[in-house]
Amino acid sequence: MLRSRWIAGPAAPEPGPLLVSLTDFQLDRLLDLPGAARRGLALSRLWPSLPGAVGMWLWTDPPARRVGSLSVWRGEADLAGFVRLREHVQIMRAYRDRGTLRSRTWEIDALDHAAVWRAFG
Repeated sequence: MLRSRWIAGPAAPEPGPLLVSLTDFQLDRLLDLPGAARRGLALSRLWPSLPGAVGMWLWTDPPARRVGSLSVWRGEADLAGFVRLREHVQIMRAYRDRGTLRSRTWEIDALDHAAVWRAFG
């Protein structure tokens, strides 16, 4: 698995609770992987300006045809705002029929990068 560096958002990682969001998209075809990864990377450039965004990593597992993100938010409303963001909606519409999306969220009391990745499993 390959992952990006930590991309900090504008929200300070104050003591919790914080919301962690895992997005895991498994593509049906390997040929779609580069485009999906590129679109995710382009979307990450908005990250430093997203309200409530603490930070995130992008990740990919090419042999398994998987791409995704592991992000940390101040709360549920901030994550919901991102999900409704025009650029995010465009990507989801473009790729919704090209694979299987899994996502989950959980709360943490304090930001510990290693613990977040361990919870990713």
